[in-house]
Amino acid sequence: MAVPINGDSQILITMKRITAILASLLLAASSLCAQELTNFSFWGQKPVVSPEIQNDSVTFRLKADYATVVKLSGSWMPNPWGGTIDMTRGENNVWEVTIPLPEPEIYTYNFVADGVSVNDPQNVMVQRDGSRYLSMLLVEGERTENYKPANQRGTVSHPWYDSKILGINRRLTVYTPYGYEKNTKTKYPVLYLLHGAGGDEEAWSSMGRTAQILDNLIEKGLAKPMIVVMPNGNPNQQAAQTFGLLTTEYDWRNPENRNLYVKSLVEEIVPFIEKNYRTVAKKSHRAIAGLSMGGGHTIAASGMYPDTFDYICPLSMGAHKSDELSAQLQGIKKAGYKLYWLACGNTDFLFDQANELDEALTENGLEHTYYVSEGGHVWANWRLYLNTFAPLLFK
Repeated sequence: MAVPINGDSQILITMKRITAILASLLLAASSLCAQELTNFSFWGQKPVVSPEIQNDSVTFRLKADYATVVKLSGSWMPNPWGGTIDMTRGENNVWEVTIPLPEPEIYTYNFVADGVSVNDPQNVMVQRDGSRYLSMLLVEGERTENYKPANQRGTVSHPWYDSKILGINRRLTVYTPYGYEKNTKTKYPVLYLLHGAGGDEEAWSSMGRTAQILDNLIEKGLAKPMIVVMPNGNPNQQAAQTFGLLTTEYDWRNPENRNLYVKSLVEEIVPFIEKNYRTVAKKSHRAIAGLSMGGGHTIAASGMYPDTFDYICPLSMGAHKSDELSAQLQGIKKAGYKLYWLACGNTDFLFDQANELDEALTENGLEHTYYVSEGGHVWANWRLYLNTFAPLLFK
């Protein structure tokens, strides 16, 4: 039976329909605004694409309506800390510059608009290096083959542990290999991977591409499945600065504090990992490696605790010859080890110090590998080193 609708009811129904349509349009608009608006084409303008790789060149673009001077700065430049390239204003105030495609590697870059550093708003690939966020450019090739996601991917987590030695609750980054969650009876060796000054527990996973490198090496059968532990090497920090947690008072000049972090690493972090993860709790299944400051921590930890690590890999770091160093190296030699792998770039400001450590190792009769690469104190080298020494571990 049909129900008659009077005029007022018809108007009410119509208004409800209009309200529903408006609500749908607002919802669509809000979801659109959640995206980078510059990724879309509005009012007949072409979307800005940056970076755009074309054969043997790459073009960078930035829409900056009111800028008067825009420059490009990139880590591939001869002087990445101060070198820039001028960009040219084009249609719709889009600034751009095209350069020859750099050699295969991961690079970081930013724009400088009227003296202000700006990341590329079109590029979702970003890396954090300490307190700086930088846009990322990955140039594909043989060298970067293992820097891209593998088909079989492990898991990166961030557990917290209580440090009685440092007096604070601290955050770790832990990589577990593909299959760890399913293979519940399998136990794994552990690599303790340490960052440099200015970094934190996320440095190796972000700038270093640790998960991608290990995923690829393991998937290809080139490296043993392993757990990788990446601690925060700043003893006054609970976690990366992005957490906004207060730092503790820490006198770096006090000799009593000299090796507190190394002590915490071996006496707290190693036991924490072996209690909470399926590891083989033996020296033969532990490795330690670190870059720069972390290389110093690697040298110190292996020397102070010669019965803890069978694989020792200081990167972009060395040590001056001394009676203390010789005594520690003799301790490592007496305890036995399976690999001592030292690496440094030939233009690194610590190259001479690395050479001195190489000489000390030879003079003290420790068999070792000294891997010298091109370049300096840069992530391009540290990713290369990890990609090179990881297949040598736990063999």
